[in-house]
Amino acid sequence: MTRAGRPGAVVTGIGMVTSLGREPGEVFAALASGRSGITAVPEDHVAHGWLPAAGIAPHVDGREVLPPTETRCVDRFVLLAMAAADAALADAALVVGRDVDARRTAVVLGTGGGGLETYEQQAGRRRERGRPGVSPYLLPGMLSNMATARIAIKHGVRGFSTAIVTACAAGAQAVAEGLRLVRAGDADVVVCGGTDASLHPTIVSAFANARALAQGWDDPTQASRPFDARRNGFVLGDGSAVLVLESAEHAAARGAAGYAELIGWGASTDAHHPTMPRPDGEGAADAMRAAIADAGLAASEIGYVNAHGTGTRLGDLAESAALHAVFGAHRPAVSSTKGATGHLLGAAGAVEAAVTALAVARGLLPPTLNLDEPDPACDLDHVRGAARPAVLRAALSNAFAFGGHNTSLVFGPTPTRTARRAAAARPLAPDSRHQEPR
Repeated sequence: MTRAGRPGAVVTGIGMVTSLGREPGEVFAALASGRSGITAVPEDHVAHGWLPAAGIAPHVDGREVLPPTETRCVDRFVLLAMAAADAALADAALVVGRDVDARRTAVVLGTGGGGLETYEQQAGRRRERGRPGVSPYLLPGMLSNMATARIAIKHGVRGFSTAIVTACAAGAQAVAEGLRLVRAGDADVVVCGGTDASLHPTIVSAFANARALAQGWDDPTQASRPFDARRNGFVLGDGSAVLVLESAEHAAARGAAGYAELIGWGASTDAHHPTMPRPDGEGAADAMRAAIADAGLAASEIGYVNAHGTGTRLGDLAESAALHAVFGAHRPAVSSTKGATGHLLGAAGAVEAAVTALAVARGLLPPTLNLDEPDPACDLDHVRGAARPAVLRAALSNAFAFGGHNTSLVFGPTPTRTARRAAAARPLAPDSRHQEPR
């Protein structure tokens, strides 16, 4: 229970498919060591020639997550989500119908645009061949709710399910919805997170023409520079992250180990501009204040903030202003892991929520990559150069989006009987989670 008396939700499983790897320990180790997942776009990628650098997640073959007869016309954003969900449920050692009532299990996935690449491909076939060229499997392969639906179908989830489509806040809002469902008593287990696969020419062109993308960097690993004085835009990435949330009672009853407890959430709307944040950061500050209050904490009890930190000029300034407004003289440690992963759009908030839960569990704060010269206007306690050991009472994860959607999440140490922990001075090795008690 939080200090305010409201129950939290324990993170008992994490699944990821990112440019830094597919194991939570592997991803966290890469972040902690300052390794970048951003590369030049290879020649065989659809975005080659359209995009100089990206954080490209590994390929997921449809046959890895679906029966061979069901792999036709399934968009990459669905496959990424299914792979992450399979991994998260395995990580939690949880089988729906065996370890939890299927009707007491929910699925909530966020995405920025759904299956836009598949839609574009099929639209091209229609132009070339007319109506017969369009696959009858188009809609079940690309609609924004299909990541949620496919996960529910595969794992037999029969409780509440929905899709969140709030651009770059979608993954974090899906995790917040998971907490809401657990608190309301509507679910014992929620499979939640975000997924996005928007690395294709049309979306890339739109961002490039809006002058939002980082440019002019010969070394692609240097391009994503949150809060750095030389930042000039963000780097696109794709991937997915899924968290398994459980009520503390349910997790304890089955002896499940937890990474951290999700104890608060907050959301707000800027009501300012379709793409630009409020310059004063007040919308973001409202979300952070609401999350901290929901957790029953004072701002001074937050020890770490995983910032939205995209590396855009206006976005980093607005978030810095918001952090100053919320925390005042208290200066929590701040880092943005987008320096290493790029911006995963609708998946970003879920990936960063997972990283924040891992930071709480390991007692280690990942640094912001490429923060060589902090912008004086972003005067924060930046974690830079190397990971920083820290024992956290609570940590905050931010996700902000086009349209002015703001979401903040608060994580604290797990209350479960056993906890997934590691020495504060080092992250877990990629395969060490398999040796932890459950």
